Formats: sequence, structure tokens, C-alpha cells
Amino acid sequence: MQKYVKKTVAVSLCVGLMAPTLVACTKSDSGDSKTEKTLRIATMGYGGDNEYFRQRFTELFEFANPNIKLEFISTSDDRYMYGGRPDPKEKPKDPMDKLKEEMAGDNPPDVVMFGYDQMPELISNNMLKQLDQDIAKDKFDTSDLVPAVIEGIKKAGDGKIYALAPTFYSSALIYNKKIFDEAGVQYPTDKMTWDQTFDLARRLAKGEGENRKYGFSFSPHNMGDDIFYATHMYTAPLDLKTFDDKGEKMSVDSDQWEKVWKTLLQLKTEKILPEPVDFSKRRNPGPNEDYNPFMDDDFLSGRVAMSIVNYYQIGQYTNVMKNAANIKGLTPFEWDVVTVPVHQEAPEYGGNISLDGLMGINAKAQNAEDAWKFIKFINSEEWARLKGSSTQNLVSRQKYIKPKDGAEFNIKAFTTLLPAPSRDYKIYREKPGLYEVERLGSQKFQQVVQNKLQVRDALKQWQTEGDAMLQKIKENPNAQFDSMMQGG
Repeated sequence: MQKYVKKTVAVSLCVGLMAPTLVACTKSDSGDSKTEKTLRIATMGYGGDNEYFRQRFTELFEFANPNIKLEFISTSDDRYMYGGRPDPKEKPKDPMDKLKEEMAGDNPPDVVMFGYDQMPELISNNMLKQLDQDIAKDKFDTSDLVPAVIEGIKKAGDGKIYALAPTFYSSALIYNKKIFDEAGVQYPTDKMTWDQTFDLARRLAKGEGENRKYGFSFSPHNMGDDIFYATHMYTAPLDLKTFDDKGEKMSVDSDQWEKVWKTLLQLKTEKILPEPVDFSKRRNPGPNEDYNPFMDDDFLSGRVAMSIVNYYQIGQYTNVMKNAANIKGLTPFEWDVVTVPVHQEAPEYGGNISLDGLMGINAKAQNAEDAWKFIKFINSEEWARLKGSSTQNLVSRQKYIKPKDGAEFNIKAFTTLLPAPSRDYKIYREKPGLYEVERLGSQKFQQVVQNKLQVRDALKQWQTEGDAMLQKIKENPNAQFDSMMQGG
């Protein structure tokens, strides 16, 4: 709570100190700064009374533009708020459907905020205004935008710009220099392939039981036996599909799927990935032993040589190592990061990059001029300069992406790769039963882990049983599969 208060005070002070700059940078193009105008903003998952949202995206703009009143429209299903329990037989209101409904209504929002995976649908339905002309007219500089952001946006818009994102989330591969040095192994490098990374991991894994050092982990937080989730990150850049675009025919009984599963299972068999923690056998430190508060973090505890981490975790790691002398039970070590490993077939794409605060202008906007003014401001160099040192994620302006608190590491590892192709979640919204088809795959994978099935046999079963489920979903998109989802 105290940390939150300090953060809020810091934001308020920042706004006050930078007011002259903000006002200077946001003078109305028309010169009319006294007439009160309204800008309507539609958000997915946020409301106008959400303090966190306003601090992140609108507070500075509101301060610099007192004549522009912001109205917020939330496209969440309000029946689920405040612990409400809607009728289980009633299908929840789809946020995307509600957004499109609002955008086409009599009093439409001017600015719309959405997810990267929803962008192609809005573009194909001609619901977003193309921004290229505004960008050219105002000489708005996009050359400094991180490739992961601007190229990802252009890719979704067939080369055109329909939205901008002021921040983004990204991951990198963090590595423990001490473990590498002790093993006499060269450090990893940017854009290593997954196979090269796994080969490095094999050279670093050693020891038995509680003393074993593992080579690699898909997450620093022990995930144990459930490595099926890792297939999504590993396969996302390959655009490997579970079923066809219509959700009517499975596509998992293939050599490519078999190779993916065998690769991940081999890591488990060779004990390259951390074993699950057996909490029933965990021994608490004795009275004369030090307690390590980070014992459940595979990387900080020194159990894993390399791990995929999110950018927001870097701040914690920096602070922990800076204060390591005061943390009993923690052995400090030096670390650095490189890009997430890539596939040889898709060397430019990472598996865990997502755009944050993606915003566009409604094609039916009644106040398109101020909508562009808002988007231009939130994505400006001035905004990035103010937020670059305070936000937990990364700002999209490369100039203001720098390590915080004097830390030194390869921060470009977080900005080099492009977002992996986004999944078409529209089909999952139309056919929610498809999630059960995915879950069936997890069960088959676990049966392979338990030596109950061979890899290709498990994939064939997933294909056959999945096809039967897809047929039922085709007949009834809300079909239930409790009876089919047994075992595992």
C-alpha cells in the first residue's frame, strides 16, 4: 500500500513539474482551446473510473487539454462485475461484439482501444480509420518506434497503419553467468535458435536431486509437470495450428506436431527442465540455517542456468541482486539477457511479445480531430520521455528504452524480435467449445509424459477425438464435453 501511495505521489509530482512542456506540446491546431469538447473512448476491460487506466493512458492528456472532456465506454460484460452471477444458460455478452455494436451506434466512441488479435477483424470490417494521412500531414515521426510495435501494426493492417500502441510487453532469455563460467560454456547470443539453446542447456545441466542444476526453463516460476503450455510459446512463431481456420478439421496428426512434442518431452526426459517441487518433502530450514525468500524462483535460487522472463521481472531481479548482501540464503551472481530463441524457419519472430494500449480511431468518429490529437499525444516522444522510467512495461519509442536504476544489461533483447502471428480469437468466441479441444491435447500430452501413450499415437487420438468434438461444435457451438474429457 505504501509503495502504491508513493507511486501515485510521484505521478502527480511528475505531472506538475512537466506541465509547461505538456501544454507547449499539445496546443490545439485550431487555436480554439477554450471551447469544451467531448472525446469518447471505448476500452476493453477498463472503465473511466479505473484509476490505474487513467494514470497509464489519459491523466497527462487530461491535464494538458482541460477543454477536452473524456467519456469512457467499457465493453466488458457488466453482469460479471461486483461478484454478479448471471444465468448460466445465458451466453455472456461478447466484448468484441459489444465494441463493434458501440462503434456502429448512434453515439459512437471516437477512440477505441483493443487487443492486437482483435485488430484484423476491425480492419476487415472497415471500422477503423487509416492513420497514414494524419501521420504524414502532421509529420508525426514513426521512425523511432520499436520494430516489434510498428512492423507488427503494419503486418496486421496489410502494410497500412490503423492504430498505434504507446507501450508493449516483451520477453527475453535471462542467463546466469556464474553457471556458464563454472561449466566453461560460452554465453548465449541474440537470435540463437531453439535447438542451439537446448544444446547449451544440456551442457549446463548437472547434479542430482535437490542439488541438480537445470539448463533451461520456460518460466522462472516452477511449472512442474505441466509443460504443455510451453508448446504455445514454442510454436507461436511457426503459426502451428490445432485445427483449420473454420474450426472443423483437426491438423495435429502431422510430422511437425510430432517433432514439437518429442523435442519438449526429450528435455523433460533428460532432466534439462526443472522437476516439479514436491512440497510434501520440502524441508524447512533449521534454526541455524538461512531461509531463501526466493527459493520458489528457479532462476534467482540458482537452480536454472537460463529462463524466459518478462521485462517487468527485470526490475525485481536488479533490486534483488543489488541488495543480495542483506538477503540471507541468497547467493548473488551476475546475469544478462539475450533475445528469446527463434526458429530457423522464422528467425525474426519471438513468441511472447504483445502490444499494450493499442488504440485507433473509429471510422464513424464524431470527433476524429481530437481523437487523432489524443492518439498522437499518447504515442508522442514527450509522453514516452515521461513514462519511460516509470512504467513496468516498455515504451514504444526506442530513444527512451533504457535500463533503470543504473542497471546494465542487453535491453535490446526485448525490442529486436517481431510479434508472433496472432491467433484468431474470433473463432473461439463464436465456438467456445474449441477451448475444450485444446484441453484434450493437454490430456493426451500428459498421457505421453506418464508413458501411457507414444507421441504419434497420442496425436492420432487427439486428431480423431478432436474431429468428433469439432463436429459436435459445428452442430452446437456451446456443446459440453464433460463425458469426453475423462482420463488424462
